[in-house]
Amino acid sequence: MSAQAPASPVRAALAGARRMPYWLDDLARPEPVPPLGADTSADLLVVGGGYTGLWTALRAKERAPARDVVVLEAGRCGGAASGRNGGFAEPSLTHGLANAMARWPDEVPTLLRMGTDNIDGLVDTVARHGIDCGLERTGELVVATRAHEVAGLVEEVAHLRALGKDADLLDAAAAQQRVASPTYLAAQRNPEVVMLEPARLAWGLRRVCLELGVRIHEDSAVSGLGVRGRAVVARTERATVRADRVVLGTNASRPLLRRLRLMSVPVHDYTIVTEPLDPAQRQAIGWAGREGVSDAGNLFHYYRLTRDDRLLFGGYDAVYHYGSRADARTEHRETSYTLLVEHLLQTFPQLGGVRIGHCWGGVIDTCTRFCCFWGTAMSGRVAYALGFTGLGVAATRFAADTALDLVDGLDTERTALRMVRETPMPFPPEPVRWVGIEATVRSKQRADRTGRDNLWLKAMDKLGLGFDS
Repeated sequence: MSAQAPASPVRAALAGARRMPYWLDDLARPEPVPPLGADTSADLLVVGGGYTGLWTALRAKERAPARDVVVLEAGRCGGAASGRNGGFAEPSLTHGLANAMARWPDEVPTLLRMGTDNIDGLVDTVARHGIDCGLERTGELVVATRAHEVAGLVEEVAHLRALGKDADLLDAAAAQQRVASPTYLAAQRNPEVVMLEPARLAWGLRRVCLELGVRIHEDSAVSGLGVRGRAVVARTERATVRADRVVLGTNASRPLLRRLRLMSVPVHDYTIVTEPLDPAQRQAIGWAGREGVSDAGNLFHYYRLTRDDRLLFGGYDAVYHYGSRADARTEHRETSYTLLVEHLLQTFPQLGGVRIGHCWGGVIDTCTRFCCFWGTAMSGRVAYALGFTGLGVAATRFAADTALDLVDGLDTERTALRMVRETPMPFPPEPVRWVGIEATVRSKQRADRTGRDNLWLKAMDKLGLGFDS
């Protein structure tokens, strides 16, 4: 009998990995709260128990402690994108400086200031309420792994410094001294980025909301909204909520308002997390500063260390399924897990033999302008915020404050922003949507290889359209 062929390093790494989000596989996960069981009323109804909804409820109670607030969540609070992401809390409200400068150049200084204030507010909330989410103010490294990416980092650092921001440019030796990957050619250090444990942040916000008197009902999907007199009525399977005002924070879920059906699409992002690195592996990669890391490509990876020294590695594949399909069948993608392990071992060849403990996927609400947008409906009684395009860990807090301003009819510095007053171009219907997204992804892959945008990407930039994760 012939000897069995040895498994490939990638197959060996994935053998035994749990197909579930690492952050949700946590004994600290709170017990569910009961679903809505009887008709009720509220001053403010928040639909969605992720970051957007929880920040909205918390900020509403901080503004007006007597306000009666109800949150309805279809599943478990923090169980979707808010509990599945990489835990990078960035000060940018616009998915990066370049996007802001291309769309709202006159507002860039204001947006940078507001972004800094917002991240400081997040950190303050975590400290003030004792939320145990492993928050670390480590900053982030954006690394160039191709020669043509270095010039982009040089330009970005120059722009940030001209705007009074603290940004450092590291050469290859300095970058590799911080994190020992032979692939690094240069790095940009962004000191304001905060690393945290995403699900625990959501659970902490949930706890604070409950302590402030917010009524939260999980397993309470809203099937429709209607107007009855001067109130908005939300219907669930078991009961209804009659509310003076409503904020929608449903993000990648199917929108309750028809006008939003083409404004964003669900994009699948996949992630792997290793087993805890042993002392030799930990020493081999350096990383004493524990910064978050992302690379500078169009199709980029993001990676970081967990509190128990696992290595989380995600991104690159931004997968759109025809017809905006997002269900249990699309939650896992073995080809993406294989690709991520290959890229992890290319980034850190010294980690040969590492084992993957968890791998999972989830959907991101992507819009054509790459960052959140807002609006109102039902004569101003309903406000919404969505379209974060993968950069919502901190931006959802700003979005919540802005949505409250809008639904309360307030004129503020936030609501005066063009960024808030303007909405992105919608995606086209199928099959044009799928063809356009596929063309964009293939064009970005080519641009990463060559360092040059093709005619398709140049046309999309001119029209202010895009696809990202």
